[in-house]
Amino acid sequence: MTDGDYDLIVVGAGSAGFSASITAAEQGARVALVGEGLIGGTCVNVGCVPSKTMIRAMETVHQARAAGRFDGIGGAVQVDDWRALVAQKDSLVDDLRQAKYIDLLPSYDNIDYLNSRAWFTADGLAVEGADIRADRVIIATGSKQQVPDIPGLAAIDYLTSTTALELETLPASMLIAGGGYIGCELAQIFARAGVEVTIVCRRGLLPGGEPEISMALAEVFKDEGINVVAGVRYRNVAVEDGQVVLAMEQYGRARQLVAERLLLATGRSANVEHLSLDAAGVALNGNGGIKIDDRMRTSGPGIYAAGDVTGQDQFVYMAAYGGRIAASNALNGNSLVYDNSAMPAVTFSDPQVATVGLTERAARARGIDVKTSVLPLDAVPRALAARDTRGLIKLVADAQSDQLIGAHIMAPEGGDSIQTAALAIQQGMTTKALGAMIFPYLTTVEGLKLAAQTFDKDISKLSCCAG
Repeated sequence: MTDGDYDLIVVGAGSAGFSASITAAEQGARVALVGEGLIGGTCVNVGCVPSKTMIRAMETVHQARAAGRFDGIGGAVQVDDWRALVAQKDSLVDDLRQAKYIDLLPSYDNIDYLNSRAWFTADGLAVEGADIRADRVIIATGSKQQVPDIPGLAAIDYLTSTTALELETLPASMLIAGGGYIGCELAQIFARAGVEVTIVCRRGLLPGGEPEISMALAEVFKDEGINVVAGVRYRNVAVEDGQVVLAMEQYGRARQLVAERLLLATGRSANVEHLSLDAAGVALNGNGGIKIDDRMRTSGPGIYAAGDVTGQDQFVYMAAYGGRIAASNALNGNSLVYDNSAMPAVTFSDPQVATVGLTERAARARGIDVKTSVLPLDAVPRALAARDTRGLIKLVADAQSDQLIGAHIMAPEGGDSIQTAALAIQQGMTTKALGAMIFPYLTTVEGLKLAAQTFDKDISKLSCCAG
């Protein structure tokens, strides 16, 4: 612990907090980084790293089982030791936490790390066990599992995205409440491991995205034995004879679902409860996150916020980006603007769902006269060669200017293809210009070129690469 004056205090030691601290330290500022509990935040400890390594593991299981799509090839594989797989995942988490967070701190002499709790008072920021002060503060305390208001839930030993990936033995069956990206990713992990999985959701899978993709992903899940029950209202939940019983209404009709375990994947909420934000005049937005402007400023004087605690763009790379913006603005006069207009996002289902820019619905809500192109994946040579045509590509463009304003991909390599669309949107490209670009043949990203050409051409009448 240390006492004294700092140029900047950062509260929260995850991606946003580290990014802000390093940015400030590189500019010569003296920084106090205050983090309570496990260092590293959501992504490395309980989010991206553990979930994606388990997704990759289960992809190997699925690919062996799906080998029969090629004539003359057969395969079979099973999960022999789930506990060993979980232990390997935990080892990777430990290694990355050490390498990308703990071991970084000694490299910055002007960052003091305090493992402590912080909160606001009428006199400023208080830090347990230390007397430190700064004119500028960045809040980067991240998020936690959002718990829905379902009668009886408090008496249930439910799982979260964190505890589900800590299970050392697999349940026979699982109900997953929530059809967002977390629910979709976890559903495939456990279904491919042999668990009978049912997703229960209000508005279908990935409800904020394109309906064509939501419906296509539901079909993929059906083929893999994942039951999707949409259009529900939760009534109550209880345990009967060792099983979880979820009572609900589906399109006005009463229904019950039973499984061994219940997993909540109903979103994440900002970690703000212990900060006493009222004392600092820091306001919240409609979803409980800290309200910020485009310079990362809160309503509290000299107080900024970045990352999941803002309730928006809850991705680790956006947390790091926001932390950099917040630190630079706090120290240098608020000249930088937070810009998420070309922010790519990926759901690591299989096929992956990747998106950037506006959906058709969002564009129309803004009053934009739009045109769209929907290309099934069986029109993409890469998918035909791989004998895996699950998916589609949808482009959204301004009908008047032809400018690309949205791209949405469902494909096995969708996550690796979306950045091309992000660059096209960021640079203000038209669909005509995108369709005229040179793309490598037999790649998934070539589908963007074909989807762009579909606005004006019947691509079924083109030879390979003819466009």
